[in-house]
Amino acid sequence: MAPSFYKWLLFPLLGLVLSSAKDPVPHPFHVSVVEINHNAADKNLEISCKIFTDDFERVLRQNYKTRVDIINPTDRAAVDKLVSDYIRSHLVLTVDGKPAEFSYLGYEREDDAIYSYVEVPNTPLPKKIDISNKLMYDLFDDQTNLVHVLVGGNRKSSKLEYPKAEISLSF
Repeated sequence: MAPSFYKWLLFPLLGLVLSSAKDPVPHPFHVSVVEINHNAADKNLEISCKIFTDDFERVLRQNYKTRVDIINPTDRAAVDKLVSDYIRSHLVLTVDGKPAEFSYLGYEREDDAIYSYVEVPNTPLPKKIDISNKLMYDLFDDQTNLVHVLVGGNRKSSKLEYPKAEISLSF
């Protein structure tokens, strides 16, 4: 009984240790999280995109045919451009029938994920937001993209599983 108990305890701990190594063990699921918050005081849509660091580097390398180190970039401006271009080309919003123009704010690392930040300035309280979210679809056919939207205190969430990429939310 004792050896099976240690095996039950050891394998999850080993997974944690290996996942923090330089070349992490691939995780068994592929997910991103997009949070959209309407800031009524500033009249902005504030958007964050959370993507696993290793997957994000891999998709940027694949799409832009260049070496990418998001954690320790030798040229932060060049990596910011890649991240911005990727987000803009894979996440598209239409607010009350008008295409949303993103202002890229930057990215930061938290644990094993990258948070990218964009905003849509000059956005009065939206009644309808159409979202096309194809983040990581060009890399994984088992990708799940979670979307959470908060407008006027009303929170709506949706789960997009490859190949589904479009949702429309009314407030």
